[in-house]
Amino acid sequence: MAELGLAGRAPKKRRSLTRPGKRPAALDLVGRKFTAVAADVLWVGDGTQIDTDEGPLYLATVEDLFSRRLLGFAMSEHHDAALTVASLQMAVVTRGGNVDGVIFHSDRGSEYTAARYQAECRKHGVVQSVGRVGCALDNAAAESFNSTVKVEFVHRHRFRTRAEARLKIATWIADFYNVRRRHSANDGLPPVTFERQMIEKRQASTALVRAAVA
Repeated sequence: MAELGLAGRAPKKRRSLTRPGKRPAALDLVGRKFTAVAADVLWVGDGTQIDTDEGPLYLATVEDLFSRRLLGFAMSEHHDAALTVASLQMAVVTRGGNVDGVIFHSDRGSEYTAARYQAECRKHGVVQSVGRVGCALDNAAAESFNSTVKVEFVHRHRFRTRAEARLKIATWIADFYNVRRRHSANDGLPPVTFERQMIEKRQASTALVRAAVA
């Protein structure tokens, strides 16, 4: 490309949003092993900034690493614990309210180490795990989604208002990313389709075992 005088579109560099919290944080229970053998074993989350003509909009997400499905997300003009709590609450509702024992991994930002967020995790039986300060690789799985939404959608659009950005990003996640976008980690299947097929396979396997011992 360089010989032809062409250049690819490089991702925009942005200052990290992570501001280490002052409260004691959880241990890193993941150790960069970003895999899960079943749904609701390991969730990851992160926050990112979306530029609009009105000013910045912040997006916080919760992703299930088993299927790469976005279970929860929230957007606000404030990058704080209220934002991350809202994304966690949506994820809990998506899973029907019973998520006791799931590990949620994030960076060590103040919005995840805040008393309000820690209390919300305890309320639902969610076990927190956090990476080291200033080490993006410790939360690489969640940051990978941020890159995807930026490259595939956000950087291709201009948002005149925060409301417009909220609507269009939410629609992209719900109507495209979760149900239509193919993911290499899912054997080329969209997250929701992959989850459904895995559930069906396990139900069929369980039925065969029960029939064999009956």
